Amino acid sequence: MHVTPPHLAPCVRAFSQLLSSTRRGARLARLLAVGQLRAWQVPPAAIERAEQIVAELAANAALHGRVQDRDFRVSLTLDTATGALRIAVTDARGEQLPRENTKPEPTPDAEEGRGLLLVTALADRWSTDPYPPGGKTVWAELRVHEPSPG
Repeated sequence: MHVTPPHLAPCVRAFSQLLSSTRRGARLARLLAVGQLRAWQVPPAAIERAEQIVAELAANAALHGRVQDRDFRVSLTLDTATGALRIAVTDARGEQLPRENTKPEPTPDAEEGRGLLLVTALADRWSTDPYPPGGKTVWAELRVHEPSPG
């Protein structure tokens, strides 16, 4: 008699939170993301990478994507079948698109200019999507574990 082992359906987990477009909101985005990733039992090394990415994207949303009385959204999507984590931050400034720094390397004591360099280094890929009517979503993806056997 041949017995087929049970097939576990792939699982996509999602988290999304609207936050104030302030430094405090950006800090809270990072803390909430780390808490959620720990609850999903994401490996610690992946949590560290994701934490830095969320911190940079949320800080950019609060600083460069801020519109009076408009919040930003942080979203996490974990696909357990592929092992991919997508981090997305949506703000209200669609005309203010991020771009990699084309200026010379920031000086060691510079307080800005490294954010997207860090995102590029930590994420497997990142980009932006329009968020009509006037916003944008900046997203980054990273592999958090090997895909589940199918």
